[in-house]
Amino acid sequence: MLWSLVKVILFVVIIAALTLGAGYLMEADGGIRGSLFGWEFNLGPLQSVIAMIVLVVAVWVFLKLLSLMVAFLRFLNGDETAISRWFDRNRERKGFQALADGLMALASGESRVAMQKAARAEKFLRRPELTNLITAQAAEMSGDRKKAEEVYKRLLEDDRTRFVGVRGIMKQKLGEGDTDTALKLAEKAFALKPRHEETQDILLRLQAEHADWAGARKTLGAKLKHGALPRDVHRRRDAVLALSEAEAVLADGHTIEGREEAIEANRLSPDLIPAAVMAARGYIDQGKPRYATRVLKKAWEAQPHPDLAAAFAAIEPDETPAARIKRFVALTRLKPDDPETRMLLTELHIAAEDFPAARKEIGDLATAEPTARSLTLMAAIERGEGADDAVVRGWLTRALTASRGPQWVCDNCQSIHGTWAPVCSNCGGFDTLSWRVPAEGEVAMPGSTEMLPLIVGQAAPPAGDEAEVIEVADRDDTADRDDAPEVVAEGVIVEDKAETRP
Repeated sequence: MLWSLVKVILFVVIIAALTLGAGYLMEADGGIRGSLFGWEFNLGPLQSVIAMIVLVVAVWVFLKLLSLMVAFLRFLNGDETAISRWFDRNRERKGFQALADGLMALASGESRVAMQKAARAEKFLRRPELTNLITAQAAEMSGDRKKAEEVYKRLLEDDRTRFVGVRGIMKQKLGEGDTDTALKLAEKAFALKPRHEETQDILLRLQAEHADWAGARKTLGAKLKHGALPRDVHRRRDAVLALSEAEAVLADGHTIEGREEAIEANRLSPDLIPAAVMAARGYIDQGKPRYATRVLKKAWEAQPHPDLAAAFAAIEPDETPAARIKRFVALTRLKPDDPETRMLLTELHIAAEDFPAARKEIGDLATAEPTARSLTLMAAIERGEGADDAVVRGWLTRALTASRGPQWVCDNCQSIHGTWAPVCSNCGGFDTLSWRVPAEGEVAMPGSTEMLPLIVGQAAPPAGDEAEVIEVADRDDTADRDDAPEVVAEGVIVEDKAETRP
């Protein structure tokens, strides 16, 4: 508000000064008298001032026109001038506008428009390092892989865009399934930009798929060096690669080198179950049972697993069942409440034919957390204690439809593997298998399975329960039949023998 008032006052002052000046000049005497080309003119003081102003403006306009004429002549001669710079700026403005439109079309999924705008931008800018990338991306989006590869190859000619070209062709080869060529391109891209995380991951995955374990360990080390991987994750994955390298060496018959690699893998990650098993078996072959025991105990403490128990049994393969139970205390006391520990003790007591002790060890595991293995163990206990065949069949029938329990499951695609592997065979994920219960732990069966225990027989009731075992089939019709079906579950076979039931 104050500034507006100041401007108004300043304007009034200027107008007043000009008016006073003009009035003074009009009242003043004298003037300018001159003659030019036979013309005589007389100018008063005010007219003289106006004439001087007009003359100055005319001279300024003349000089500008002269400068423009000189610039035009230089422009025609090919020199850089204000005119050429104006045309250049105009072309640059149109080119960048086309480039921006191309990027927007690419982000919007309009591949044809993006290619047209990229061509227009190239016409004005002549910057292939900018426009070729949009053209390649748009060609890939439209499905024109040949055009995209052609453009990516042009990007290889410039040092500034070589990495982009290599990466683009590498992704195309991956899409085509040509992993051999993709591996070579990934190595080239990694050499150009070793810090690029996506290239590191792709190269690591391809090296693992091609069983290049030594190269994969170098790539993994580069990821750690450039800060793309936490140290603990690096140790775990390096252990996985060392284990895979050990398996490859053992397959080639180099047992000593294989043992050393397995021991190294176990040192890097003691909780890696396959590494612990392989290291323990290596120590067993070397006649070092104490080292094998120590390795297996440490892995069991991290996560109990049947393979660890099998390797622990292999330390003393010829011992009696009673001696084995006593020796396994060193392992089972580490995690006594774990389901795997309880089932292991149950199996040991069944092998020793101590069925009451086996029932005590398994407790309520078969009912609280039923799995095919725990239910099969209950069937074996019932058979060992002389239970009715219908009771045994009832447990086995439940085992057929129960969860398989923990398995090797891929954390990415949830596919189930029979044995551990460094790379998922379904999705190609590296170090994604973990020992856990799958999301869908039950076996898919045609139709409803709720009636199976009633048809075949029911499991024995818990201790103290007065409920009786129900047999839907008529005892008189089935008691003496010799052709009753076999029931098979988890490797346990129970035959319905001909016998007279009370």
